[in-house]
Amino acid sequence: MDVIKAVQHYAEKMINDVPGMKALLLDTETTPIISLVTTQSTLLTKECYLIDRIDNRNRDKMKHLKCICFLRPTRETLQYLVAELREPSYGDYYLYFSNTIRKSDIEQLAEVDEHEVIREVQEYYGDYLAINPDLFSLGQDPHHYFGNSINSWEADTFEQSVKGLCAVLLSLKKKPIIRYERKSAMAKRLATEVQHTITSEGQLFDFRRPDTPPILLVLDRRNDPVTPLLMQWTYQAMVHELIGIHHGRVDMTNVPEVKNELKEIVLSPDQDPFFKKSMYLNLGDLGATIKQYVDEYQSKTKSNMNIESIADMKRFVEEYPEFRKLSGNVSKHVALVSELSRRVAQDHLLEISELEQGLACNENHSSDLKNIQRLIESPQIDQDSKVRLVLLYALRYERMANNSVKALVDLLDRAGISEKKSALVPSLLFYAGYQQRQDDLFSNQSFLSRGKSALKGLKGVENVYTQHTPHLSETLDLLIKARLKDTDYPYISNDNSMLRERPQDIIVFICGGTTFEEARYIAQLNATTPGVRIVLGGNNVHNSKSFLSQISKVGEDYMNLLASSSR
Repeated sequence: MDVIKAVQHYAEKMINDVPGMKALLLDTETTPIISLVTTQSTLLTKECYLIDRIDNRNRDKMKHLKCICFLRPTRETLQYLVAELREPSYGDYYLYFSNTIRKSDIEQLAEVDEHEVIREVQEYYGDYLAINPDLFSLGQDPHHYFGNSINSWEADTFEQSVKGLCAVLLSLKKKPIIRYERKSAMAKRLATEVQHTITSEGQLFDFRRPDTPPILLVLDRRNDPVTPLLMQWTYQAMVHELIGIHHGRVDMTNVPEVKNELKEIVLSPDQDPFFKKSMYLNLGDLGATIKQYVDEYQSKTKSNMNIESIADMKRFVEEYPEFRKLSGNVSKHVALVSELSRRVAQDHLLEISELEQGLACNENHSSDLKNIQRLIESPQIDQDSKVRLVLLYALRYERMANNSVKALVDLLDRAGISEKKSALVPSLLFYAGYQQRQDDLFSNQSFLSRGKSALKGLKGVENVYTQHTPHLSETLDLLIKARLKDTDYPYISNDNSMLRERPQDIIVFICGGTTFEEARYIAQLNATTPGVRIVLGGNNVHNSKSFLSQISKVGEDYMNLLASSSR
């Protein structure tokens, strides 16, 4: 089960099955889907000389080119396609849709094809973003998840979630048994509708039945609001947390003194062997790995510059332009790691992270309270970090009779934090407080702390806590051992006859978004659990900013609801 290979297979099939010189037309949704699994230079080698968007109507007519269209069959995109077919720019058209298309839409396309340019119409189910081999996202906007309550879906998001999840199943050729989180109305509705689609589209899902059926497990972000709030220390997760990864690209334009060619960096485990090898390393090990590369080059060039820190490395890369050419790949990672290290020092992230990890993993009320108060009063700590610490405290100590949640919110106000930000505290408890959660999120407090894991390898990178394990780990541990309770995670269908065995193929989908920390856990599980293959997905991949923005929207909707009910 490899989602990158699954979408790549469709991309290669489209390009290879149409011989000769060709153009590729994409839409706003399929552009990032394709860019995550292939490169422009790869497409060029297959005689694909032009890549454009279907909504760009100012195209030159090139009748000598064949045209491959890879489009999501939405109303808007189909209108653009109809306009294209009425006045075709190319000789022949091969239409590939990223999901199921209605019969009536195909009939309309046949009607407008007066020039008889359509040669083929196919459904290729690459309707999701394949980020890592075992991680996918539907790339949805976290502001548009909820309908008229936090228990209901927004209609368009729901429809696309069902289609996107079915596309994942079809591309991986899986007809799963579906389980969902009992307390989540959204998980239940999504699971039910996916099951309905599998039943009604019987022919599409007519795959050879394996001895052990695959499982689709539908979870809800509300059951673990802690994971997206924590500072991250492994490469991929840390880049997303501190800078942001959008469709496999990192925007470095706001990084001080960044070279022009590094203002946008592509991070792809499929296209970048160094990234694939180091995406789950912590910052210290990562620095040491990059240092090896630079050392190798140094020995080749007989340079005797003394390299001990990330700053020395950055200076070396800048002073040896031929090294940049030789290993453009490494220089982009040096730039990234250099920026991450700068942010760690500038924003006091080690101190903040140590306290966050303590709140997530251990109960120590008086010490936690004192440390949070101290950091809220410190002018050196940024506003979002202060708010995150109070959110973690509120989640951890919500049920304690004499907790200081209100006092900490007052302290945030006195420290000049905007009302909009301090309002995140009641909003988060409304969305994912203990009454909303199904499982005991803080059951891990009884385990002995795993202590500090030293980040070694370079000066300038200190020790930090990496104790936290996402709540997903407990759920999957029980599922893999065939001990996940039916009462907590019921089945959608009644055919439970084959379900007492250990599952082999598991697809996990988190309603409300997943995280790179969870993705790293899944990758570790895949690497260390023989006979089990797991793929993780969500509506989007959160960092703390996108998660807080989602909570802020929940809070606004909640206040509007209160206002309207009091009228």
